[in-house]
Amino acid sequence: MKKIILICTVLFSTGVFAQNKNAKASMEVDGICGMCKQRIEKAAIRTKGVKSAVWNLDTHELKLIYDERKTDLTIISKKLASVGHDTKEVKATEEQYETVHPCCKYRDKDVVKDHDGEKQNKKNKK
Repeated sequence: MKKIILICTVLFSTGVFAQNKNAKASMEVDGICGMCKQRIEKAAIRTKGVKSAVWNLDTHELKLIYDERKTDLTIISKKLASVGHDTKEVKATEEQYETVHPCCKYRDKDVVKDHDGEKQNKKNKK
């Protein structure tokens, strides 16, 4: 009887601590243009364990599929910050932020305003 209880305990505890190899998550990542999209998705995909990364320009949402056994959202956030993009969890340093293209300076109000004007023009043409 003790063996059965021991086996059940081991099986139960293994199931509780198992990590998902196809975990899904989303996070907000700052950026303002197509070049930002490419940089964000590329940095995420190059993070060990990330299988899919799709960033939405309008919502700033990065949708991820990743292996929890190999990475986590903090590691992914740090990778994104290393290429100059802020997340709610990790902010890029000034040095990291300065590496992004001048049109990608999402912290600069004038650059953001210019991109908003471009979006309005695209909507008006449709």
